[in-house]
Amino acid sequence: MAARSLTKFVFSKNSANLVKNACSAQNVRLFSAQANYEFIKVSKAGAKNNVGVITLNRPKALNALCNGLMTELSNALVEFEGDGSVGAIVITGSEKAFAAGADIKEMQNNTFAKNVSANFLEHWNKVARTYKPVIAAVNGYALGGGCELAMMCDIIYAGENAKFGQPEILIGTIPGAGGTQRLPRYVGKSKAMEIVLTGNQVNAQEAEKMGLAAKVFPADKLVDEAVKLGEKISANSQLIVKLAKESVNAAFETTLAQGLLFEKRLFHATFATKDRQEGMTAFVEKRPPNFTNE
Repeated sequence: MAARSLTKFVFSKNSANLVKNACSAQNVRLFSAQANYEFIKVSKAGAKNNVGVITLNRPKALNALCNGLMTELSNALVEFEGDGSVGAIVITGSEKAFAAGADIKEMQNNTFAKNVSANFLEHWNKVARTYKPVIAAVNGYALGGGCELAMMCDIIYAGENAKFGQPEILIGTIPGAGGTQRLPRYVGKSKAMEIVLTGNQVNAQEAEKMGLAAKVFPADKLVDEAVKLGEKISANSQLIVKLAKESVNAAFETTLAQGLLFEKRLFHATFATKDRQEGMTAFVEKRPPNFTNE
């Protein structure tokens, strides 16, 4: 599918050639459903094959986020949610671009009425609604919808060459998939205003300093580091990880008093699980826990 993205406003036309797929680590095995996808690649990674990896794969469009890609991404997330062997999910792109933006050509002729009637971009929220932890491994450009996609994830790891931005203002519109809402929660009002109102990009080091990215790694090490993080998360009880994720997310949706009560009730609820009992017993007995997700 031919496409133009926000990237034509922010970097050279000669940047479409991508380097070797960053998700080609030796410990990655192809997921059984990969052949069903046109715009993404789906794999499993880690020593125990317990980390799902979704690689955005529209090289000629620098992974511009078309409707087909986002639909496939949602479907892949649903599959990984239903896979009991997977405890965490990594979303990545290429070393040149995580995702250079939304597909401008696809939306160029949309109208207000069409957007409202079709609830345009609504299905993009599946990433944020995924109950398993999702890690964004961002190399290269994460602009517009690409930056919004990264922010929908629970943790952002950035390659040293990563560039984040919301350049929608440069083409006469505003972010539509959370850019004006999630970015201030990451970096504060003043910095978010600067990024959104100017279209300026920030590099990986600045993104880490602002709190947008958790850590920065060499580009060729990024996906491996994200998978290692996924493995560490997957070693815990999936049931308890889900509760912990819900509790952290509640901090952005409630008052402090409401959030503290929600956290305390979830903490109390863990005492009804076998994994809480196993975890504490293993600690007392000085042995590794054997979680069963119950």
